[in-house]
Amino acid sequence: MTLRRFELKGSDGKMIRGDRLDGADRHIVFITGLLSTRWGNKSRAVLQRCQEQGWSFCCYDVRGFGDSDGLFSDYTLSDWLADARAVLSMLRNDAAARRIGGGFTLVGNSLGGWIAWLMAQECEAVDRLILIAPAFNMMGVRAQTISPERRHDWHSAGWMPWDDDPAHRDWPLSWKWVVESEAYWKSNFDRLRHVRTTIVHGLGDTVIHPDGSREFVERLRRHDPLFPVELLLIAGDHRLSSPEHMKQLHRVLLDRTISPRC
Repeated sequence: MTLRRFELKGSDGKMIRGDRLDGADRHIVFITGLLSTRWGNKSRAVLQRCQEQGWSFCCYDVRGFGDSDGLFSDYTLSDWLADARAVLSMLRNDAAARRIGGGFTLVGNSLGGWIAWLMAQECEAVDRLILIAPAFNMMGVRAQTISPERRHDWHSAGWMPWDDDPAHRDWPLSWKWVVESEAYWKSNFDRLRHVRTTIVHGLGDTVIHPDGSREFVERLRRHDPLFPVELLLIAGDHRLSSPEHMKQLHRVLLDRTISPRC
């Protein structure tokens, strides 16, 4: 099996670029986090497992970042959901044309976990979710946890970087991110589609606190006690990039079962 590049035109004519590996039985799509390109330790670990198992694999850069076209500041959550939707549609149509069966597993990292969750609720082809340090309602939570002065400045100016870290300060986020994230969160539990879900979160994560995953699972179970979800809280920070973390990811990928209560 050979990894090959692909290009897919977005709704604004800008190109979404990624890589894919043809396979059978199962289709794995990796969705990366904010300000992350598609190739990192976790996506490479997922690719390795797919190559070993003969599964198909896909990862891509969202518009406005990495190899894909567009300016970062032109895009928000709804645009990146549209990117995920377009990639999934391409893969589903290709699998149908080649008469290849198997469900889709979405592996979402950080903001990609929030996007993966939202996509799984609307896409019937998705039958498995693996969410790594998922940033549920990422920008809504961010707006709630920063100082009132900083929040006021963000709302008034319309733009703000995630923080003042040199790696983030040149990537402004519009206030529209907050509005959209809160809107998706508000309706998040209205109609739940059962998808086997595993959440893996580092107990030492200071970027996206593990309490967010705890609270998400608790709220999910209040709405639907039978929802097939498990929460794995493990040693590690937000990156979860050590060799042991990669082994944990491999184990989760291979595990088709869900513990009834975790």
